[in-house]
Amino acid sequence: MSRLRPDKFFLIICLLIAGIPGFAQTGNISGVIRSSGGEIIHAATVSIPKLKAGAISDNAGRYDLKGLSYGTWQLEISSVGFRRIKTNIEIKDSESEHNFVLEPAVESSLEEVVVSGTMKELSKLESPVPVEVYSARFFKANPTPSIFDALQNINGVRPQLNCNICNTGDIHINGLEGPYTMVLIDGMPIVSGLSTVYGLSGIPQSLIERVEIVKGPASTLYGSEAVGGLVNIITKKPVNAPLISADIFATSWGEINTDISAKFKVSGNTQSLLGVNYFNYQNAVDNNRDNFTDVTLQNRLSVFNKWNIERKDNRLFTLATRYVYEDRWGGEMNWSRKFRGGEEVYGESIYTRRWELFGAYQLPVKEKIIFQFSANGHNQNSAYGNSLYLADQYIGFGQLTWFKAIGRHDFLSGLTYRYTYYDDNTPATASAVDINKNKPAHTNLPGLFVQDEIILDDNNKLLAGMRYDYNSLHGSIFTPRVNYKWNSTNKTSVLRVSFGNGYRVANVFTEDHAALTGAREVVFANDLKPERSWNGNLNFVKKIYAGNTFIGLDATAFYTWFTNKIIPDYDTNPNQIIYDNLSGTAVSRGVSLNIDITFPAGLKILAGATAMDVYNTHEGLKKRQLFAEKFSGVWNLGYTFRSIRLSVDYTGNLYGPMRLPLLSEHDPRSAYSPWWSIQNIQLTKKIGKYVDVYGGIKNLLNWTPNKGTPFIIARAGDPFDKNVQFDTNGQALVTADNPYGLTFDPSYVYGPNQGIRGFLGIRYILSR
Repeated sequence: MSRLRPDKFFLIICLLIAGIPGFAQTGNISGVIRSSGGEIIHAATVSIPKLKAGAISDNAGRYDLKGLSYGTWQLEISSVGFRRIKTNIEIKDSESEHNFVLEPAVESSLEEVVVSGTMKELSKLESPVPVEVYSARFFKANPTPSIFDALQNINGVRPQLNCNICNTGDIHINGLEGPYTMVLIDGMPIVSGLSTVYGLSGIPQSLIERVEIVKGPASTLYGSEAVGGLVNIITKKPVNAPLISADIFATSWGEINTDISAKFKVSGNTQSLLGVNYFNYQNAVDNNRDNFTDVTLQNRLSVFNKWNIERKDNRLFTLATRYVYEDRWGGEMNWSRKFRGGEEVYGESIYTRRWELFGAYQLPVKEKIIFQFSANGHNQNSAYGNSLYLADQYIGFGQLTWFKAIGRHDFLSGLTYRYTYYDDNTPATASAVDINKNKPAHTNLPGLFVQDEIILDDNNKLLAGMRYDYNSLHGSIFTPRVNYKWNSTNKTSVLRVSFGNGYRVANVFTEDHAALTGAREVVFANDLKPERSWNGNLNFVKKIYAGNTFIGLDATAFYTWFTNKIIPDYDTNPNQIIYDNLSGTAVSRGVSLNIDITFPAGLKILAGATAMDVYNTHEGLKKRQLFAEKFSGVWNLGYTFRSIRLSVDYTGNLYGPMRLPLLSEHDPRSAYSPWWSIQNIQLTKKIGKYVDVYGGIKNLLNWTPNKGTPFIIARAGDPFDKNVQFDTNGQALVTADNPYGLTFDPSYVYGPNQGIRGFLGIRYILSR
């Protein structure tokens, strides 16, 4: 073996030393993430998985990835509401700039994560249950002080006001009344029973990640009340929330709304998200000159706190609390608190205090078993004129779910238990032995459910499920469902067929008391039985790419058939609302269409329409349901001027006539509402990295329900019926002072009574 000469050995050593930096060279990349409309995208995730490198874009849309090994790697970019990008990028310089443009959510809506339809996270495309998803960005196009008002621009969903004076309301889905809609927060049934009327107020919108809507019965998974559908409000995870967020706006009517949130790192594995909402309106307005406030005056404070504890093997543990206090009143313009509960000046004053606790804990076992829990207490002190309504409600809920995948089968099973305590000062909880004593209601509702999601092949999926509940008042209740989904090979077309059963345990008085406002007596004709419904849905989704323009279509046909439906009878006696189970049947049927269009120039159009027929039949006679429109439409048009960072949003809704309650055959008001529309426009200007300034006009057409109507509150000049004469059957007589034979009643209401107004606001978001 020949020896290596010293000069060659020295040369090899020098070459090796010179080559070491080449092998260890690293570079940095940075850039800005924008939408196709030119908007900055903050909180986007930018990563190179193979290098285990990642970053989050800041409020200027800027990201920085450092210490990247030279070479060609796959870069991934994702953000809620936008299409995911996967692209190869070459790292060959110490510093390089790479900017990216993300397409909007409508183009990737089928890939969005949903949980409401099956209780587990999966993409919207893969869900056999049709779920509509609305991001926080959607609601910013028309800012409102509560999630109740924010839902007004969702197709087939209508916030319904139930009282012209106190302005309380509920959520209608496909024409079905509020008691048929279940409202969840992070999947927990927080808003129900007594709190349905008020629980949607005061949820800080700065903490909302998205809102999921399921139309049609969901009782198989969620039990009672999920008959017409459900609204699931998903709050942000502390890890994904901005460091500080503030959103403050005011209107020309004197309304002030403040949303502030901040996240904290309590320890190495614990993060907390705190949010505060404050709404104040103290400007009494009477534009229709009936001597009653057009809009209820309010003072509301809500505090929300959510905790996320990181655990071994990434197991789930979240805990959240919320406290809401609200003081609202409406009534005669000269009302003050000294008249509360009296007969001198009419006013409706409502004090609400409620607390909520809810969370989820994944058990430390090999199997995926999650325990979800919630508890809430609601105290209400209301005065409707000289009628007092004092109530307390406490609900405790626990649910244990087990997720198990075996081959092509994905099983979910669960055990649930709900306890409800309810007490008030009305006959609803009076003792049968002594009406002067109370007998609070205690309701136990244990249940169990199971579902099997079967992957038949790449294009077909079947979901079958059933649930059994035992109500301590009504006995056994069984609810099955089956869902089928087909998608095309290229996943641009999706067809879903759903069939299921829903039920609702009667709790009418506690849910509808706000509509009564002391003006009518509540009468229960018989012991109310649980309502049952059978529902069929056919849903078709199509994505169309026309060059650089994207078109998304989402069409649904629905049919719901009720037995034992509880129908409020406003007509038999003008001084009463009579509740009884319908001896006939009730039907809600119709079709809806949503369309999303995104143009490359930055114009985005979201529009929807629903045509429906909601009615009941009794002894062969068909009668249209009260407060159910035959047609509704919504739209959201947005355009961004990229060069000046200014965006314009034009939103609105349109409703067809709905049947309204009249008090007598002489009542001069129309039995049907007119066509009506609320339209809004907003300008948003980005200033620097962290600030948005926005403003515009709400109710551009200055529409209010009193236009074209002689009055909306019956006998507003005699709210205590002191000058009304009655016959022996309790019917109001026609007299010189009462030419229409009416009594005081504020239930003739179908839309908001607030006219045109300007608004101005500012948002500040600091991501890190």
